[in-house]
Amino acid sequence: MRLAAIALLAACAAPPALAYDDVPGEIAGRASVVDGDTIEIRGIRIRIGGIDAPESDQTCGRGDRSVYLCGNASAAYLDRLLAGRTVVCRGHDRSYDRVVAACSVGGTDVGAAQVAAGWALDYARYSRGRYAPAEADAQAARAGIWQGDFVPPEEWRRTRRSGRGSR
Repeated sequence: MRLAAIALLAACAAPPALAYDDVPGEIAGRASVVDGDTIEIRGIRIRIGGIDAPESDQTCGRGDRSVYLCGNASAAYLDRLLAGRTVVCRGHDRSYDRVVAACSVGGTDVGAAQVAAGWALDYARYSRGRYAPAEADAQAARAGIWQGDFVPPEEWRRTRRSGRGSR
């Protein structure tokens, strides 16, 4: 009984968890990287809008025919880009368990940087082609995932769900 009372008191004293309906229009702070298009700030998971990066366990091919974990490489690039700096995200939608937002660090559009470096694709149906020029430049430069062959992340996820393979 005494333990139950202590647990109840602790639960009542703890600050309430932030519900996604309570997420402010702007979220700012240091971000931890979940994957190449998802970060977390102050416990709020944020999907960087308008881009689609390889999944964490997705593999891609290099020009020399070797295979690498391009999802990890995408996340690592994003981690270096953010590097403990303040990230500002302006939310505009929700998807699954995440806020979908446009994010910037030091005035740089994070989505544009990921696409320009070749570690994400322009997610045209959501970006309305906003990042298409950066994607074309990355492709021409054979940057990031464009250095070899890859399955677009959306197709890769669909294939994985259907159980037909990973590449």
